Amino acid sequence: MGERPGPAAAAELARALLAPLGARWAHTQQVARRAEELSPSVPMEDRDLLVVAAWWHDLGYAPELVQTGFHPIDGARYLSARGHSPRLCALIAHHSAATCEAEERGLAAELAEWRREEGPVADALWTADMTTGPRGQSFDYAERLQEILTRYEPDSIVGRSMTRAQPYISAAIDRTLTRLAAA
Repeated sequence: MGERPGPAAAAELARALLAPLGARWAHTQQVARRAEELSPSVPMEDRDLLVVAAWWHDLGYAPELVQTGFHPIDGARYLSARGHSPRLCALIAHHSAATCEAEERGLAAELAEWRREEGPVADALWTADMTTGPRGQSFDYAERLQEILTRYEPDSIVGRSMTRAQPYISAAIDRTLTRLAAA
């Protein structure tokens, strides 16, 4: 797939894989809407990439894609096998400080297959995801983190990972909001 998919094609694939998951689909739709709102914070040529990544950030939750049980890696592997760009796959693999959870799960080497991007697109993707609740609610990051720590035990893999990731995610959100205000 040499050419970059557009948001409409990304939405269709996300719908096919995630709509059966109910709340996950609602979350994904709102993350994509939020990414569109945040798109002025990224360079013009990367705005569609941001929205596509938002549509696809949670594809790895689709039961037919599960390989490792860690959705960022499973989604990135699926997209890579379909010929999507290494950059897009890396955005999926590393979204929302995935490194912290990959290390907790013993999957750091698998995640390292994709080089983590730092910059406006990754920051905006993390912001869209981390300001959207599990059923598509709009949250600020403090509310989202509290929701995660309530849904998962604080000492669970996810709880420990999200607590450790907090300064990285907060910084990404701050950078995105600063870029958005300047746009």
